[in-house]
Amino acid sequence: MRIGLFIPCFIDLFYRDVGIATLELLERLGHSVAYPEAQTCCGQPMGNSGFIGECGPVEALFVRNFDSFDAVVCPSASCVHHVRNKSNLPRELRARTYELVEFLHDVVGADKLPSATFPHRVTLHNGCTALRSLGHESVPELNVAFFSKPRALLARVQELELVETERADECCGFGGTFSVSEQAVSARMGLDKVTRQARSGAEYVVSADMSCLMHQAGSASRHGLDLQFIHIAQVLNA
Repeated sequence: MRIGLFIPCFIDLFYRDVGIATLELLERLGHSVAYPEAQTCCGQPMGNSGFIGECGPVEALFVRNFDSFDAVVCPSASCVHHVRNKSNLPRELRARTYELVEFLHDVVGADKLPSATFPHRVTLHNGCTALRSLGHESVPELNVAFFSKPRALLARVQELELVETERADECCGFGGTFSVSEQAVSARMGLDKVTRQARSGAEYVVSADMSCLMHQAGSASRHGLDLQFIHIAQVLNA
């Protein structure tokens, strides 16, 4: 499969190791992966603020960058949610744009993952968009049988111990522009989240959403909590 690698702005600027791990993981699965160097923001910040019409130029660029690929894969649920469910991009291109976890679980299959070893105790954080918009895991407010795509992937990693965080499905307070417009509420939600994570006994917090981890890492650092934060691509590629 010929894959176009869609890397969010903040990962490109601050967490390039996550983009590299995503690339290496997809290549280890035997796919041909290309990174269109002309890619820019997908338009999510503007779209979330109500400026859907102003997203037109970046959406046109997205089409030019990614229309020729069999699939577009991105290590960020919120960006994929915007592209797939909120943008004015062509329907066919939206349908073949995948977040990394759902691509590995739904398209590739967990049993096809390359071997990985991560000898640490970790706890899982599912971002709100991954949980409630992309269906990474069943949510407690719905009466459905339990399932978890990231847990199925992490179960393939040798020597990894998964521990539970109390009320793990609750928002960490980041919420994109919410953390700017409601700074005090966001900061308190972040503190509550990382306090519960530290109480779990985990060494690492793993998530498919680096934006959530950025917020949580800042909160943990400010309050002196001994936690490390890592994207699931880095664990699966370890």
